[in-house]
Amino acid sequence: MAKGIKVGDEVAITATVRRRVTEDRISVSIPSYGFPHSIIDRASKVKKGQPIELVGDVTHVDGEWVTVNLGVPVTVNMDTLRLVTSYVPPKRKAPLIDKPT
Repeated sequence: MAKGIKVGDEVAITATVRRRVTEDRISVSIPSYGFPHSIIDRASKVKKGQPIELVGDVTHVDGEWVTVNLGVPVTVNMDTLRLVTSYVPPKRKAPLIDKPT
């Protein structure tokens, strides 16, 4: 689904709401993660089973496994990710070397 993901890219993961933990926090199930994940959700009133999109930056790529920073690092399979924006390094205005004197 997401070929060519590299470090610095912004990606989205579609998770499923498991339950409401507290008034402002919900538990979600992330595909291929294997652990429940809790996120803050104050504004919307989501229901159990509803899909929710989590957006974060890629911090590490290891073959088929990608680590995404969602506040805490989450390692998932590359097929569960959707590329939002690709990382573009900043452009230099001045050269790295000094002018000869």
